[in-house]
Amino acid sequence: MMSSYAWLFFALGTVLTWGLYGIFLHMGQVGMQDPVNGRYKAFLFVGVAYFLTAVLAPLMILVARGSDWNFPGKGLWLSLIAGILGAVGAFFVLLSLGALFAQGNRSAPAIVMSIIFAGAPIVNAIVSLVMHPPAGGFTALRWQFVVGICMAALGGYLVVKFKPDAAPSKPAGKVASVESKS
Repeated sequence: MMSSYAWLFFALGTVLTWGLYGIFLHMGQVGMQDPVNGRYKAFLFVGVAYFLTAVLAPLMILVARGSDWNFPGKGLWLSLIAGILGAVGAFFVLLSLGALFAQGNRSAPAIVMSIIFAGAPIVNAIVSLVMHPPAGGFTALRWQFVVGICMAALGGYLVVKFKPDAAPSKPAGKVASVESKS
């Protein structure tokens, strides 16, 4: 029974980790305390994390499983393109967060990630439909599917438009003074 839901467990793990990704990326960028190059410094460590997670970990698993080292060209190139798309997307996230934060918007992670997480499934659905058209053509699409796409777009818009305002930050170094009564 559990193995039939393993896909859902992993999908929810991705929801959690990618949901936190933008927040931590933004905090890392700000934490670099370099308004000019902070985003690039943060992205450098994203790359280090990718290397540790996406190169060393599968390499150890392949060695432990005694895998052959045959990498067919089609799989190699498509996987490389997928990695490039992911890395470029991560870089665009960072640039978007930085540009919005530079405008004084402290809610940058909530805005940027809401647009990404509403828009990415729409792009995925459209590209998947083009690659694998439905039986009966596009006119055979169920109305619920079309409404779902529209709801994803509307949901992303509503989250960004009506997000709660961030509490004002307290100025650094200011200490409340207490007047003594005599």
